[in-house]
Amino acid sequence: MDLKQLEYFVRVAELGSFTRAALALDVAQPALSRQVRLLEVELRQNLLVRNGRGAVPTEAGRLLLEHGRGILHQVERAREELGRVRGALAGRVAIGLPPSVARVLTVPLTRAFRQHLPEASLSISEALSVTMIDWLRTGRLDMAVLYNAPPIEEIDSQPLVEEELLLVQARPAGLAEDPPAPPIELAEVATLPLVIPSRPNAVRMLVEAEMANIGCRPQVILEIDGVSAILDLVADGVGAALLSRNAVESSVRPSAYRTRVVVDPVLRTRLSTATSSLRPTTLTHQRALELIRQTWLSIGSRAQPQNSP
Repeated sequence: MDLKQLEYFVRVAELGSFTRAALALDVAQPALSRQVRLLEVELRQNLLVRNGRGAVPTEAGRLLLEHGRGILHQVERAREELGRVRGALAGRVAIGLPPSVARVLTVPLTRAFRQHLPEASLSISEALSVTMIDWLRTGRLDMAVLYNAPPIEEIDSQPLVEEELLLVQARPAGLAEDPPAPPIELAEVATLPLVIPSRPNAVRMLVEAEMANIGCRPQVILEIDGVSAILDLVADGVGAALLSRNAVESSVRPSAYRTRVVVDPVLRTRLSTATSSLRPTTLTHQRALELIRQTWLSIGSRAQPQNSP
């Protein structure tokens, strides 16, 4: 059994499409199809059912998928062990980050990665938590930082930090500095025009749930999924926003905004690191997870508010 054929099959089965697998593997689709077909001929089994929407594993394909993941993992571990002989961890690490976290974490994490894992390659993708959970399932990501990670059987998550959401408003013109604004109750926030991400963004879902608990609904004036765009609109006076402290302080002009603590209740989001329980983490992946945690903690107060655990 050829390892490349096995890798091709596993990726097609996980992504449910020869087209998507060819893009992910950076190979021509005819070559990918040919290699998978050769594997089927060798095993004398139909492994995939092709249809108009993609490809679905047969019963034999699901069995090979379970074994294939383990085989490819062991091969990766063997490569790592050989790398340790020469004193280095190697391999590819694909990490997913929410946009607000990526703004703060990408540069210092890349720097730490180059220092501690110089022979490994790093890929960082930005996406919403819901999207990244799907990417973890399909193998597009090895690990991710998620907001309010739900309990999912196929996902292993570990708490990283808690962030407090603040009300973010444009700083009044001509006011270079102002004293700390008093806290604002969530019920009052519900009366303000909000620029907020669309569902199923974790912040949007949290805000709606907490407001529903006190009998309110957010007054959404505009739905925008990009943190930078939200902040630009707030600075332009379109409305207010609910964002983490690090999202504001890592912006191009943090002095353009005034923040207020939200109370009754306080809005807290949980950040967690997550991996797929279907793929045991390699030594390189374990070290990368440690670097994410260490780098986040080293960022200091800008990325870790006072209420962080």
